[in-house]
Amino acid sequence: MATPPAIPRRGLFIGGGWREPTLGRRIPVINPATEDTIGDIPAATAEDVELAVAAARDAFTRDGGSGWSRASGAARAKYLNAIAAKIKEKITYLALLETLDSGKPKDEAVADMEDVAACFEYYAGLAEALDGKQHAPISLPMENFKSYILKEPIGVVGFITPWNYPLLMATWKVAPSLAAGCTAVLKPSELASLTCLELGVICEEIGLPSGVLNIITGLGPDAGAPIASHPHVDKVAFTGSTETGKRIMTAAAQMVKPVSLELGGKSPLVIFDDVADIDKAVEWAMFGCFFNGGQVCSATSRLLLHEKIAERFLDRFVEWTKNIKISDPLEEGCRLGSVVSEGQYEKIKKFVSTARAEGATILHGGDRPKHLNKGFFIEPTIITDVSTSMQIWREEVFGPVICVKVFKTESEAVELANDTHYGLAGGVISDDLERCERIAKVIHSGIMWINCSQPTLVQAPWGGNKRSGFGRELGEWGLENYLSVKQVTSYCSDELYGWYQRPSKL
Repeated sequence: MATPPAIPRRGLFIGGGWREPTLGRRIPVINPATEDTIGDIPAATAEDVELAVAAARDAFTRDGGSGWSRASGAARAKYLNAIAAKIKEKITYLALLETLDSGKPKDEAVADMEDVAACFEYYAGLAEALDGKQHAPISLPMENFKSYILKEPIGVVGFITPWNYPLLMATWKVAPSLAAGCTAVLKPSELASLTCLELGVICEEIGLPSGVLNIITGLGPDAGAPIASHPHVDKVAFTGSTETGKRIMTAAAQMVKPVSLELGGKSPLVIFDDVADIDKAVEWAMFGCFFNGGQVCSATSRLLLHEKIAERFLDRFVEWTKNIKISDPLEEGCRLGSVVSEGQYEKIKKFVSTARAEGATILHGGDRPKHLNKGFFIEPTIITDVSTSMQIWREEVFGPVICVKVFKTESEAVELANDTHYGLAGGVISDDLERCERIAKVIHSGIMWINCSQPTLVQAPWGGNKRSGFGRELGEWGLENYLSVKQVTSYCSDELYGWYQRPSKL
């Protein structure tokens, strides 16, 4: 087992340097796999938000923007590539910090850090390409006008990011916004902030211009809410719960401030009876809801099985699930670590007990693993005999819990799949690819997977519909999130426009 690193004591990263929070408060860091206090993070308040926003605003406007916001995309790309290189250099250390902070298996944390580096590299490429898209001409039906567009950074942006993929979810916002020329204030979740603070160290090491990225940690009401309502924050991007998303929208609406929201989900995975390889489908069902402890907004946590294969599928599903290694997340081969906090652990247990009380069957799991006496561990849980009125069918659990319903026809499967307020993702598994394409078109979600679940690609758009939010991250769409399009039109004729009559000469 890897030796855990010492937890560094960091301040708030504001204006290119470190400072203690104005009120001097700090928040303990709990390792959720051991329940031990392993360090602390600064607890920012509105006073610190003011300083961070001022630093970001100064970085955006300093020297007329020549150092950042109006610099070439190629110039900004050099910084993004430098960040990516540092991430790769520190990948083992960052992954260990992420595991200690969030409880996710070490192998998953390593994969997250690889994705972080790849995301910065990808947006470095798009930053360079942005230079060639400036002054793009607009075709007009007249010769006396010429028109082109400029793509300009939207300004100072505020990021409020979640604890399930702490550095990766922050990177999905930070990388494209910096590529666009924005400056930013990042507020990660207080439950898992360590790697985001280390991003500040990396920014310092590579010489990122002061104030371009500011990182503050703290509680949502104290540090997140002041970002959302700040008059000098030009846009807010948030990933988290639907209820918090509503509050951010309300605050931003007071200044007609744009927001992008990636919120909750209760995604379906539909499996048809023509599947020849049951084990292949079972593994995707597991990956869709048990990876990262099920703490995934897009988790396919509603499993819809055709009646002809339901019994056989569930037998294999339980067998495979029993084989998952649940352990200290630093152990080799761990595939299910702890959930992030005691509060989340209790919330998941409450969902399971409510499902049982409402008449559902806990086919497997639902308890603490017998070999783990400490830590916020919960067994992967399979719940059957579920009705569409039950809480477990309708509400997001954000844990390793999947509920199962059986269907007879394709139309019934689609109806069940769309029976949700959410619309982030969905999946279909079938050997009939024409059927898969039909299902992909009619499920109301921003993302659809065919014969898989959860692949996340930096080149492809990510985001949902309905109460799962709006706006798209990743791919070129992620960059567009942080750009404002300006039309520039010039009159090219030597003649008068001719709308008004020229006065006669005296």
